[in-house]
Parts: sequence; C-alpha cells; structure tokens
Amino acid sequence: MKAIIQRVKNASVTVEGEVISEIKQGLMCLIGVGRDDTKDDAEYIARKILNLRLWKNEDETKNWDRSVQQMDYEILFVSQFTLYAQLKGNKQSYHLAMAPELSKQFYLEFLESAKKSYKPEKIKDGRFGAMMDVQLINDGPVTIQLDSKGK
Repeated sequence: MKAIIQRVKNASVTVEGEVISEIKQGLMCLIGVGRDDTKDDAEYIARKILNLRLWKNEDETKNWDRSVQQMDYEILFVSQFTLYAQLKGNKQSYHLAMAPELSKQFYLEFLESAKKSYKPEKIKDGRFGAMMDVQLINDGPVTIQLDSKGK
C-alpha cells in the first residue's frame, strides 16, 4: 500500500456538488492499494498513520512529538489508485494497482481496521471509485509518503 499523508487545518470531499465528508484539524490521507498488498500492508499503513508524530507537544516546546490520536484530531481517507501510476513516456499505466473489484473490499477493510484502532467517529472517507473534488488547507505544509513495501 501507498499513502500520501498531509497535515491539514481542514479538508473535505465533494461528489457531484455534495460535500460527503469533511474534517477539521488532522490528517488527509490518499491511499493506494497495490495488486500484491496483504492485510499486513494495511495494518502497517494504518499503524503508521495513527502514530506518526506530526504535532508539537502540549506546551509547544518540542516539535514532532504528538500523533493524530494524541491530539484527538480527525483523519480523512481518500482512495487513490493513481498512486500506483507507472509512466510509459507520457502515458500512465496502472498495472501495479489492485483490480477495482478486489481493491474496494480491501480498502473498506482497511477503513474498518483504522476505526477499530482509533475512534470511529474521527475516521472519515471519500467515495470509492467516484470522481471526487478534494479540498484542503495544508498545515505547515507537512506531507509524508509511506509505502508498505519499504518498511
């Protein structure tokens, strides 16, 4: 699995003119599922996202000390198969991404796992397979890339 994690002041997902998900301060995470990904990959990515230290401590004396869980912030997950794009000249190929009929269930199981590991009401997501408008205000900006195959 691959993830692009952005620390945000707020973020939202709109589908066909309707806001379907939004968060205040926290993380907006683009999630890509690869064709060879397993439950171990999903657990690794979820654990890393929930425990990444991206905020200052309570008295603001130490940077990179607190996680999204410790801050009691929200997370907005957005499925993003294009994280597996391979360029062939100027055209992209997605042969490394998991097939849509398999990746939807895999992604939904990933979301459920994240909800069980944190607070379900703090976990939001877009709409799998939909054309989404994703809006966010970066905080920092802070952007982290994760790849479960590079652990």
